[in-house]
Amino acid sequence: MFITKKHISRRTVLRGAGVALALPLLDSMVPAQTPLRKTAAVPKTRFTGIFVPHGMAPGYWIPEKPVLEEGNFPFIMKPLEPYKDHTVILSGMWSKSAEPPPGVTGADHWVAAAFMCADKPKKTTGADIQDGTTIDQLIAQKIGQETLLPSLQLAIEDPGANSSNCGEGYSCAYTNSISWATPEQPLPMELNPQVVFERLFGDVQARTPEERAARREQDRSILDSVTQSLARFKKDLPADDRAKLDEYTEDIRELERRLDIAKKATGNVSMEGVVVPTGIPELFDEHLKLQFDLQVLAFKADITRVSSLLFARDLTGRAYPASDVPSLSFHGGSHHAENPERIAQYSKLNQYHVKCLAYYIDKLQKTPDGDGTLLDHSLVLYGTNMGDSNQHLHYDVPHILVGGASGQLKGGRHLAFPTKTITTGNLLLSIINLYGIHQESLGDSTGYLTGLV
Repeated sequence: MFITKKHISRRTVLRGAGVALALPLLDSMVPAQTPLRKTAAVPKTRFTGIFVPHGMAPGYWIPEKPVLEEGNFPFIMKPLEPYKDHTVILSGMWSKSAEPPPGVTGADHWVAAAFMCADKPKKTTGADIQDGTTIDQLIAQKIGQETLLPSLQLAIEDPGANSSNCGEGYSCAYTNSISWATPEQPLPMELNPQVVFERLFGDVQARTPEERAARREQDRSILDSVTQSLARFKKDLPADDRAKLDEYTEDIRELERRLDIAKKATGNVSMEGVVVPTGIPELFDEHLKLQFDLQVLAFKADITRVSSLLFARDLTGRAYPASDVPSLSFHGGSHHAENPERIAQYSKLNQYHVKCLAYYIDKLQKTPDGDGTLLDHSLVLYGTNMGDSNQHLHYDVPHILVGGASGQLKGGRHLAFPTKTITTGNLLLSIINLYGIHQESLGDSTGYLTGLV
């Protein structure tokens, strides 16, 4: 229970010239003598969906036991060991929606959009695209309508850079977005962290893009526009709330500093072998961390409760210098020809991606949120649509769930399912059920996932 003398609205926003600064949860936002669970400040269960193409190295990611034990994590999953109590690894899942319909050729590399809806995309290169409404958008419809942004859609790799746009008769829309508002409406995935930052803190009520542009040109922090109102607001806060607010504003200043560095990017080919658009961080590592940090900040201030992130696009030739295999291209490495040495190399690239996920999980765990942390009050889905990518197999597909889902999900487990029996639709149906969305089916589901909750 939080007890304070003063009650401030959870929806408090400080405004300046072209700026709307949403605030983190403060003790002063909880009415005195009132349990947190009975107030408008009660934390909501956030959701993040993360898609990574090309599967994982066979033999390197499936736990040996149903219980996740420290020191016994499989190689690729090692970075998640510190968060084992919040982690559920699922093996044996069947990404049936990534396979072409009977009698139809193609699919495989062209249907990332199926990841969060478990529907087979309609094969077309025209405007008559059709897939399914993705679970992030179903969740946003349920819990995102009272926040500034119902959801965030982020990406790391430019659709036009060094990876195939589309192919085999499938529209580019199916590879460009993993988030669909309706079966006919894919949502754009934002590549530029600066644009995301402006969406989080630009004053959408004022509708003054000129003011925001002028502030950027003057190299001013968004905090400069709310200095006076921020000082007045802090004046009557208790010491603990002032400290929380100071930490929050320091996080914003640090993000602005890193974004300013990214603005100097020139649009050249990076050392990772991709064309980096102007204003985008050159290195994958810094780009991803910026996007993750923006997501955490948005969750912390309750600007949004739902996000999705496209790690990479199918057929990408990108290499990752920060990994232990700096010269190995992602797609090239995934075709390991069943060679044990090449599989071992590919596993190092997969582990690097999971290490990047662990960065986000660590941020969530270290961010207080009401009576717990953001990780306690979040659910992160991380997965792919292939098992053994060398053979383009869509069964035995890796999926990971991390987070407490506000007490609904028990971690420390490995759920193993028989090969080609349980579709990813069952997992997605079970996830939306955690958010109070009760449907009989979703995509190719045949029921709820046994043993998840």
